[in-house]
Amino acid sequence: MGLLNLPASKRNPRQWKLLDIISAIFFGLVLLFLLLVFSPLGDSLAASGRQALLLSTSDPRQRHRLVALVELGHHHQPIEACPADSVDHMPCEDPRLNSQLSRDMNFYRERHCPLPDEMPLCLIPPPLGYKIPVQWPESLHKIWHSNMPHNKIADRKGHQGWMQEQGPYFIFPGGGTMFPDGAAPYIEKLGQYIPISGETLRTALDLGCGVASFGGSLLSEGILTLSFAPRDSHKAQIQFALERGIPAFVLMLGTRRLPFPAFAFDFIHCSRCLIPFTAYNATYFIEVDRLLRPGGYLVISGPPVQWPKQDKEWADLQAVARAVCYELIAVDGNTVIWKKPDGDSCLPNQNEFGLELCDESNNPSNAWYFKLKRCVTAASSVNGEYAIGTIPKWPDRLIRAPSRVLVMKNGIDLFEADTRRWARRVAYYKNTLNVKLGSPAIRNVMDMNAFFGGFAAALTSDPVWVMNVIPARKPLTLDVVYDRGLIGVYHDWCEPFSTYPRTYDLIHVAGIESLIKLPGSRKSRCNLVDLMVEMDRMLRPEGTVVIRDSPEVIDKVARIAHAVRWTATINDKEPESHGREKILVATKTFWQLTSASH
Repeated sequence: MGLLNLPASKRNPRQWKLLDIISAIFFGLVLLFLLLVFSPLGDSLAASGRQALLLSTSDPRQRHRLVALVELGHHHQPIEACPADSVDHMPCEDPRLNSQLSRDMNFYRERHCPLPDEMPLCLIPPPLGYKIPVQWPESLHKIWHSNMPHNKIADRKGHQGWMQEQGPYFIFPGGGTMFPDGAAPYIEKLGQYIPISGETLRTALDLGCGVASFGGSLLSEGILTLSFAPRDSHKAQIQFALERGIPAFVLMLGTRRLPFPAFAFDFIHCSRCLIPFTAYNATYFIEVDRLLRPGGYLVISGPPVQWPKQDKEWADLQAVARAVCYELIAVDGNTVIWKKPDGDSCLPNQNEFGLELCDESNNPSNAWYFKLKRCVTAASSVNGEYAIGTIPKWPDRLIRAPSRVLVMKNGIDLFEADTRRWARRVAYYKNTLNVKLGSPAIRNVMDMNAFFGGFAAALTSDPVWVMNVIPARKPLTLDVVYDRGLIGVYHDWCEPFSTYPRTYDLIHVAGIESLIKLPGSRKSRCNLVDLMVEMDRMLRPEGTVVIRDSPEVIDKVARIAHAVRWTATINDKEPESHGREKILVATKTFWQLTSASH
């Protein structure tokens, strides 16, 4: 009969002593584990153990405790690197997860983010052999091969002039599928029909952009093009575009509105973008119409425009353009050019697509996780003058208060004060804080809390472009940003951003804590640690971060900055500024995985 089966009354003192020892050892091990993992006392002893736990998402309580340790500054080691195979990871565009979703209307290729507690808490490493990127403007034509060693586009599209491997570089001759001889002659042809030169057109959207040579070529004409394409696990088109210093964004036209306001773009372009514009009762054409300014231009090159065996699709495309009263400017080979009416569409009229005007309850600028609507946005549904021809030419439109600020209380005063404030602040960043704005070291810039785009407006003389992000839970002022001739997107900062790792040289944010708070509340929807880990993912090695907030928030940010391997200084605000603010300026250190990590 075994020991554990003895009745208590029959156990002798020696057997009791053995049980006591086993129990003491067990509870001692449990206590030691708790001390090592969950208390500051264990930091120095259990650093490597906790690093492994940082990668674990199996227990949300454990993750929350680790986040708290980082926020309090009790986590003395840097957050661990993610695995080597995560160098190009985008959490919301993960092909392995998205492949399990519905393929209807390309739903599976849209954004699908893991829950916050499912996000790995680790730092994305650079690939082996990563170099500080080639600086602008040289980067437009060549980048380091080692920074994104993906050869598939060069192998498949090299004969079309997309990109080619040449020694340690990828080079970009400027070609595309519809313009293998380069974008410049193609743009010159378009200039015969639409005002490419002359500063009438400023903001453009390039649908399914490839490596964005079209948008890159338009920069010399003063046209700022936001190029997009979906995540492609083999080709990394958008990663190449951003490495070149061209404005670009990972995006898919699927079941939702694109994250832009109504009437944002002066010019929309598709070169073999393969979007089925007339499918689903012309839903995709109508979404493009929502984004195009009255008086703006739509250019489609490639199928189905006069394309073999696509006669019906081409006829349907012309029919839907007629239904919304677009003026046919030209059909030149496989390229069609339309002009949108200056005023309201001629709907409602009889049309085979069943199109009707949207009702007045529909805000055409709501576009964050907003399902596509099969109705046409009336120009009269938006207050003010925003049609091409009524807004000033570039660059006058940058500093003129757009009529769309009038919907805000004291809108014009707010706009003018914001413009002056940011001119003063940017001068202080450059002259006193020695931020490298204006130098070749900074090309791709993000403003995470852009409001009217005042920060970007103050940088227009610098060789930069700025992604102006309007938080989705704040006032939707992105239409004002576009009216000024700037570009940007809506986003919720409790989710990762739709870009590849290492794509921005400078990230700026005023009021970082407001990005994670419920509007009008002190309660947080997510945490600063995850947000700063995401900022680190987007930032290039040796890139710069500028954060403005209250002294208490900046102290917390500084503690987290240490954990994400940034070197940071805390500075006073500019003398003319009111309010309680400090400014943190940080640099992302250039670290790489050790060979043991592989």
